[in-house]
Amino acid sequence: MCFLVNCLKRFKSSQQWLSRQKADPYVEKAKIYNYRCRSAFKLLEMNEKTNILTPGLTVIDLGASPGSWTQVAVQKTNSDGADKNKPKGTVLSIDKLQIFPIQGATIMSNMDFSTIAAHDKVVETLNGKKVDLVLSDMAPSATGIRELDKDRIIGLCYMAIRFAALVTKVDGNLLFKVWDGKEVPILEMDLERFYKSTKILKPRASRSDSSEKFILARGFKGIQRPLQNGRWG
Repeated sequence: MCFLVNCLKRFKSSQQWLSRQKADPYVEKAKIYNYRCRSAFKLLEMNEKTNILTPGLTVIDLGASPGSWTQVAVQKTNSDGADKNKPKGTVLSIDKLQIFPIQGATIMSNMDFSTIAAHDKVVETLNGKKVDLVLSDMAPSATGIRELDKDRIIGLCYMAIRFAALVTKVDGNLLFKVWDGKEVPILEMDLERFYKSTKILKPRASRSDSSEKFILARGFKGIQRPLQNGRWG
């Protein structure tokens, strides 16, 4: 009986998801503009307001699969060299999952960005160059337990902050996703130790029933001491 109930719940959830997808204008726009998913429009909208992506920049996209944020980063930084009259940028994309090739981006599939191996690979690929912007649209798979899910995404946020601190140039920026909650002000306070300013962004392309927000940290101050054991040194 429990098995049947669970199947019915999953079926109902799937039907709701399909209905929402059909009614979502950004899903259709993603198809028209050849983006891999609707989340591309979140980054496009935030970039319109903040201008964090410009030609010639070096950008890393964490948890990049399936690659829509990478597609936007390639376009805005001109890393594919499409505009011969503008500086050519660099875009690196990392994910534990497979990312299919994107022209203008260096893809690092099946790689956990939080590992030493991933950091070393990034440093090697950049050949000593520091990063202007780190992006993260990562979120953990939902367990359905609200507090647990929030703890997990906060953990991902701190891993992204740590990674960014190791690769970002002074005055570089970080943009990452978080879910709304009491932990967010604490996260902002921690960011203020390392960045000149922080700002909460909620793009229109984020679904109205979603608790997701994005934090933009601008003006990396650099770090005085190395980070050890996942904590600030």
